[in-house]
Amino acid sequence: MKNSEVSIVKLAITFAIGLTIWFIPVPQGLDIRAWHLFAIFLSTIIGIILKALPMGSICMTGLAVSLFTGTLNLKTEALTGFSNSTIWLIVIAFFIARGFIKTGLGTRIAYFFIYILGKKTLGLSYGLALTDLVLAPVTPSNTARAGGVIFPIMKSLSLSYDSNPNDPSRKKVGEFLTLSCFHVDMITSAMFMTAMAANPLIAQFAGENGVKLTWGSWALAALVPGIVSLAIIPLILYKFYKPEITETPNAKEHAKESLEKMGPMTRPEWTMIGVFIFLITLWIFGGSLGVASTTTAFGGLAVLLISGVLTWDDIKSEKGAWDTLIWFGVLVMMASYLNKLGFIPWFSQFVSSEVTGMAWTKAFPILLGIYFYSHYIFASSTAHVTAMAAVFMLVGINVGVPPMLMALSLGFFSNLFGCLTHYGAGPAPVFFGSGFVDLSDWWKVGFGISIVNILIWMIIGGLWWKILGLY
Repeated sequence: MKNSEVSIVKLAITFAIGLTIWFIPVPQGLDIRAWHLFAIFLSTIIGIILKALPMGSICMTGLAVSLFTGTLNLKTEALTGFSNSTIWLIVIAFFIARGFIKTGLGTRIAYFFIYILGKKTLGLSYGLALTDLVLAPVTPSNTARAGGVIFPIMKSLSLSYDSNPNDPSRKKVGEFLTLSCFHVDMITSAMFMTAMAANPLIAQFAGENGVKLTWGSWALAALVPGIVSLAIIPLILYKFYKPEITETPNAKEHAKESLEKMGPMTRPEWTMIGVFIFLITLWIFGGSLGVASTTTAFGGLAVLLISGVLTWDDIKSEKGAWDTLIWFGVLVMMASYLNKLGFIPWFSQFVSSEVTGMAWTKAFPILLGIYFYSHYIFASSTAHVTAMAAVFMLVGINVGVPPMLMALSLGFFSNLFGCLTHYGAGPAPVFFGSGFVDLSDWWKVGFGISIVNILIWMIIGGLWWKILGLY
């Protein structure tokens, strides 16, 4: 079957599901607009999961249907997502990330850490992990961060030791470094609100439930469990997938030569460092100073444009940012109006009835476990968050889970669950597609790492959150 025919079949399935739900009698106590919007929303999510069309095309189609059917009003409802400040925070972070790549600062940081830690293969993994950690706060596309900076360096290092993909030699260093870099990226994505594109959706849903989730509160809550995960996960992978080559002195020399070729720090790189410090400082302390996170992001972008580090052509050509603005704006708007029109409260009450009578300390891990492992059926973190996070958040709050604890836990798990499969998060196909890891190993490692991360974030993280007063 040709690709065009496959797409037609997928679109037919998508519309059939939407129409079926549309014509089901409206449940008692629910407004008809809420039910129709749910039909449009669910078919949009199904289209994203099936990849019937690019995500932006699916979302624009859903928006058009909601307008033509009169489900949403054009002037006051349908376009509100595009004025959402949190969405613009992510869009601007895409532009700032381009500055790291364009100036070469991201690559320089990677080679610096490899030079410092690269005498051993395990040290290489930690060097690449530190690079990911440094770039994560200002790189909302974990695919771009992992695929554009980390992966090329990781692959180059592997090949330099004759560790080749789709070959037994992959076990020299390539298999271990691939697994380590990928699983580290899932952890760093969980540590900052601006480290993965769907994270602000959690903040949006939290705000609709009266929980003010700031960049600083997210980063502070993730600090301890995140650092512990970053320290332990590479060690576990090293033990069970120990590379045949454990000493890598050539990597240190390779990094040194690469840094020498790059020459001294350039003015644009110094400007990037200054902007990075400015952003992090105000994202942490801006709340107490009355400066919103998005305002800070606009300020950082303005400096990069005025200084010439970025040009307007750079901004126009950043397709990922504009793509995110479109599909994210539509999904945020739909999710918001599902809540405002009463569907999410209605559905959450239905789900809550299944856990009524449970102590919140028992219901909490059950809800998170279901949310986490249901990711096996999703090929997109964004689709998963959009489809399930709002309902699970409200259900958790309704059964007594402290609201901030529920919101943050969903935020963290919305990244950590990406470890499960080779298709469940943007960076997964990049690393898996390299050919350094077998499919069966990828899934086995994914499940094992999921258990370790859940234990770290629920036990060590739980103690840390208790100290912070989240519950």
